[in-house]
Amino acid sequence: MPNPKRIVIVGGVAGGASAATRARRLSEDAEIIVFERGAYVSFANCGLPYHVGGIIQDRQRLLVQTPESLRARFGVDVRIRTEVLSIDRADHAVLVRELETGREYRQGYDALILSPGAEALRPPIPGADDPRVLTLRNMQDMDDLIQAARAGGKAVVVGAGYIGLELAESLSRRGLHVTLVEKRTHVLGLADAEMVAPLHEELSRHGIVLRLRTSVQAVHPNEMGLNLILENGERLPCDLAVLAVGVRPETGLAKKAGLDIGAKGGIRVDAQMRTSDPSIWAVGDAVEVKEFVTGDLALIPLAGPANRQGRIAAEAIMGRESRYASTQGVAICKVFDLSFAMAGLTEEALQAKGKAFRKIYVHPAQHATYYPGSHPVSLKLLFDPSDGRILGAQAVGVDGVDKRIDVLAVAQRAGLSVFDLEGLELCYAPPYGSAKDVVNMAGFVASNVLRGDVELWEPEELLASSGQALIDVRTEEEFRGGHIAGAINVPVDSLRGRLKQLPNGKELLVYCQVGLRGYIACRLLTQRGLRARNLSGGFKRWQMCQGAGFVPPAREAEMRNEEGGPVAGKGR
Repeated sequence: MPNPKRIVIVGGVAGGASAATRARRLSEDAEIIVFERGAYVSFANCGLPYHVGGIIQDRQRLLVQTPESLRARFGVDVRIRTEVLSIDRADHAVLVRELETGREYRQGYDALILSPGAEALRPPIPGADDPRVLTLRNMQDMDDLIQAARAGGKAVVVGAGYIGLELAESLSRRGLHVTLVEKRTHVLGLADAEMVAPLHEELSRHGIVLRLRTSVQAVHPNEMGLNLILENGERLPCDLAVLAVGVRPETGLAKKAGLDIGAKGGIRVDAQMRTSDPSIWAVGDAVEVKEFVTGDLALIPLAGPANRQGRIAAEAIMGRESRYASTQGVAICKVFDLSFAMAGLTEEALQAKGKAFRKIYVHPAQHATYYPGSHPVSLKLLFDPSDGRILGAQAVGVDGVDKRIDVLAVAQRAGLSVFDLEGLELCYAPPYGSAKDVVNMAGFVASNVLRGDVELWEPEELLASSGQALIDVRTEEEFRGGHIAGAINVPVDSLRGRLKQLPNGKELLVYCQVGLRGYIACRLLTQRGLRARNLSGGFKRWQMCQGAGFVPPAREAEMRNEEGGPVAGKGR
């Protein structure tokens, strides 16, 4: 019988723990050793903010596995509070140090898996080393943050990514007055600005003070707490601050060992998670992966991919042909009563890569509107103009957001097009959905565009020339409640009888509340020989763009049009 493989794993949590348990399931003979620098080998990293906010009350529930449980069930030798200092690639050994005793020793391996994860970024801000300036990446960070928050008062969260948003909510739930500082124009910088505009409103509604388009330049301690100095010199007084500005891959050990590092700063691996050394694999937040849409290498630190990568590395070590294909970046975030989710690339990312795309917006309810508790799901779908393949999707709403993005993520992974979305058969009963699901509706609208059944106009091109006229086909009551400046109100149900009242010889830029009535109006108008285009997503999308600062405010009913006369369409 050949000697059993000795597998050494550096780092636990998602990737390392998954690799260890998968390796054991494939081989009872292998010796599996996990070195973990911290006190916890496998914990629910994504659950940390929710314990801070008291939603997850029992701290122990965050501990997925312990050294004792891994040893009992899987026979894995877990050595916590032990740091791997270096890798001797020629001798197939690692040098380790026990942090509590200082003892150093060498440990040989047949196969080595690196799962070092990523570290929270600490920008070089003067004064940011103050103990009241915290981060959140592990259990100890969480405990420190809870202890600091117990005194109450004011908190500033710097960075409005996933962790920053979750922490802002969690600290608010603990009774602190929270200010959220973000240097970009909108929260969740990975998303498109108009799609997260509803999150701005939700944060404000719950008392979170948003400070966008600015950054912290310095931290000044004082007797009462801290002063965070913003770009314009303004001082934000607080009792504690949390840096949530992102993470960087921990590649120090890999660099020291001479392993290849990619252009994005992560460890370079092949499809089996093997590094430039054939005896060393790497998984999780520290590695570069292929992004699904373009195949470009990227850093995408998500728990789901890390778990799958750990599994694949273990299978490769055991001789299986498992391969990691790519990462779609499927993610979701809860912000008080709203959820935002996304898959694939955003419009901003597609533009940056120079990739052609089309986009549509829909706002259907998450289930039948006649069943109590219906709420709209605002969904943006990006697709290839040549074949309708799905490039990306984003959705925001109270309920049902995860379901739609999950369906679209599977459709994208399977290579389906917007035409396929039209025919998807999805669960329907009034409490759960509609006969035409949100995903179906997105497919209908996108397919209409590609088939040439309707042409669209974009908010930024509104009234770009005198040869255009803006037509609001909503009801007079809706129009009076607010409309786009310069619009003429011609309700769709009276449109056939009022064609002669439309501006002669002009292209008609049509909109309604969410896009459906505008589409119906455009079909009517184009079949009568008129030039008409529809605003995908309608007035609701205009309001989202307004919240993102893309367009001027909607005009209230009492305001006057450009000619100085009364606003059109008020019963006249």
